[in-house]
Amino acid sequence: METLDALRSYVRFLREREGVRDVHLSRAARRGLALLAAVGNKASAAKANTGTAVVPSAGSRRPPGDGLQPEHARSTASTSSPKVADAVPTSGGGATSSRTTSRVAKSPTPAAPRIEEIIPVSGSTKAEQLAHLAERASGCVKCPHLAARRHSVVFGVGDPEARILFVGEAPGEDEDLQGEPFVGRAGQLLTKMIGAMGLAREQVYIANILKCRPDMPAGSPGNRKPTRDEMDTCLPYLRAQIDVIQPQVLIALGATALEGLLGPVGGISKLRGKFLEYRSIPLMPTFHPSYLLRNASHTEKRKVWEDLMQVMERVEMPISDKQRGFFLSK
Repeated sequence: METLDALRSYVRFLREREGVRDVHLSRAARRGLALLAAVGNKASAAKANTGTAVVPSAGSRRPPGDGLQPEHARSTASTSSPKVADAVPTSGGGATSSRTTSRVAKSPTPAAPRIEEIIPVSGSTKAEQLAHLAERASGCVKCPHLAARRHSVVFGVGDPEARILFVGEAPGEDEDLQGEPFVGRAGQLLTKMIGAMGLAREQVYIANILKCRPDMPAGSPGNRKPTRDEMDTCLPYLRAQIDVIQPQVLIALGATALEGLLGPVGGISKLRGKFLEYRSIPLMPTFHPSYLLRNASHTEKRKVWEDLMQVMERVEMPISDKQRGFFLSK
C-alpha cells in the first residue's frame, strides 16, 4: 500500500541519512498500520472468495528489515542501545491518509497497552536503593540526543524516608552543571517555600520527570519543555524513586510535571489545589516556582501556599496561625 511504502521510505531515510538504529512507532502510527492490515485482510478475503490469486497485504505481513518496532518493545530493548522514539509523525505527516481516518470510526482498533519498564533495584536500605538507581541513571543513554549534551544526570536529592516528594519538570542549566535539582532561582524559591512549611530541604525529596536537561540548539538561551516521548522514556527512574521512598504525598510543580505523571489531564490552573492520585499516592498539583517568579503577586503566592497547607494537613503537620496568615491581604 502507498501509505506503508511511504513509511518504509521514511524509515530508510532515518537509518541511512540520519544514523537512527531503531524507530519506534507512536500510538497513532500503530493504529494506522493496524487499520491498513485490517483493510488488506478484508480485500484478500474478498478476492479469495472469487478464486483470484491474492498478494499478501503489506499491512498484515511485514518483511524482515523494516526496522519498525512497536512501542511496547521499549521495555525489552537494551538500555545501552541508542534509539529515537516516535520518529514517525503522529499527525499531519502522512502516516495515515484521510481515507484511513474516515474508516476508524467504523472499525476502531484498540491501541496496544503500554508496558511499563521496571528498573530493578538492590540494597538493604532506601538510601542504598536510591544510590543504586542513581548509578544506573548516570550511565543512561536511552535519549542519545540528551546524553550527548548533558553535563550531568540530575537524579534527585533529599531524605529517602521523606513524607513529601516534590516533582519538577527537568533540569535547567544550573541544575545540569551542579547535578542537583532546583538550585537556580526557581530552586531557591522552592527552598523558601519548603522552609515556610516548617521543613528543611533535607527533610523532603526533590526529583524531576527528566533526569537530563532538554537539549537546546547551540547558542540558544533558556530551556524547552520535554517531549512526551522523553518523559515516557525517563519515567521508569522516577517511578522507581517513588516506589522506594513511598512518600505520603506527591507535589507536582507545574503543568509539565503533572502531564508527565498523569498524561494530558488538563490545565494546571484548573487542577491546582485539588488532590489527584498517582500510583495510589495522593498528588497535589500546584504552580511551578518559576511561575511565581514571573507573577509575584500575593494573590498567586497565596494560591500555592494554600496548596501546600493542604499537603501539610494531609501528612498531619501542625499549622500555626502565623502560617495560616501568609500572603493574605493585610
